[in-house]
Amino acid sequence: METNNVKKIHEFDQSIWLDFIDRKIMDSGELQKLIDEDGVRGLTSNPAIFEKAISSGSEYDEDIKRLAQEGKSNEDIFYGLAVADIQRAADLFKPVYEEEVRGADGYVSLEVSPHLAQDMEGTLRQARALWKAVGRDNVMIKIPGTAECLPAIRQCISDGININVTLLFGLERYEAVIDAYISGLEERDRAGQPIDHIASVASFFLSRIDVLIDPMLDEKGLGDLKGEVAIASAKKAYEIYKREFSSDRFKPLAAKGANPQRLLWASTSSKDPAFSDVKYVEALIGPKTVNTIPMETLEAFRDHGQADFRLETDMDLATQTLNRIEQAGIDLNDISQQLEEEGIEKFNKPYDKLLEAINTQKEKSLASA
Repeated sequence: METNNVKKIHEFDQSIWLDFIDRKIMDSGELQKLIDEDGVRGLTSNPAIFEKAISSGSEYDEDIKRLAQEGKSNEDIFYGLAVADIQRAADLFKPVYEEEVRGADGYVSLEVSPHLAQDMEGTLRQARALWKAVGRDNVMIKIPGTAECLPAIRQCISDGININVTLLFGLERYEAVIDAYISGLEERDRAGQPIDHIASVASFFLSRIDVLIDPMLDEKGLGDLKGEVAIASAKKAYEIYKREFSSDRFKPLAAKGANPQRLLWASTSSKDPAFSDVKYVEALIGPKTVNTIPMETLEAFRDHGQADFRLETDMDLATQTLNRIEQAGIDLNDISQQLEEEGIEKFNKPYDKLLEAINTQKEKSLASA
């Protein structure tokens, strides 16, 4: 029997995680099927995914009613629902987590409130609370890689909490995230605590970079670079990853069992219909990385994706691409900052919508009680 196209990606030492969760996919056995047949090795969630799950069906109604009658706030109700789903998903992925290379995969991610993206103390407090509430070794708490949240990321790693650093767009910030991760490991090691069980990923958001930059390229006479900047940035990020996690600074930690913080490619569905629907999956297949993909992209790759090692091909071209962008007067740090701010807003809106939907349901259930 021919190997499934998605499963072939694992031959190149890249892990595919699913960027989706709802109760239906777990109740129906579909998630287990994706693990067994497609070799899906982890799962990520975000406020927009949960908003869709909770607003589009009746699966959550009884739990909302119960939590409302317990006097919970809208946000507490949401996290009550989310934690239960994440625990179920984490249990489904536990066999992956417990494979021979323990802890390499099998992680399920739950995000702190997007309203805390510029609140270090609030982020740290909620990350600790969610970690405790889920109570699974194979969970990751998602914290945005904003300048304000870098100290929270470092402290969580020092606490022994697995972290998925989300909302990364630029190379400069990515380097700061690596520093926060390694600093957290160093602090934990100095305190005499084990560091060999901690896992983290740095989630680089891709297609949104091209959506913002591509119209500028036409104006600058750089139309040949359309759809190439995000991939070039990802390739340069991988260069940084390889350099930093083979550095003299990391070696003593690695000797004590510390894991490198893997790069995770996010926002990998194509937003431009002119591009292949598997463009951002095919282009960035390479070892020790993760790609988290929505269901429709996974199905597209299963149908016609071509797995091959491409992450380190044309590295000189990637460098040239970013140089040409800078020479044309497009500041990639400014672009990254704009995308970060827009990304926070893009998560805040569905989160607020989600809380409104819960409130409507809550009022209905309390009125009928």
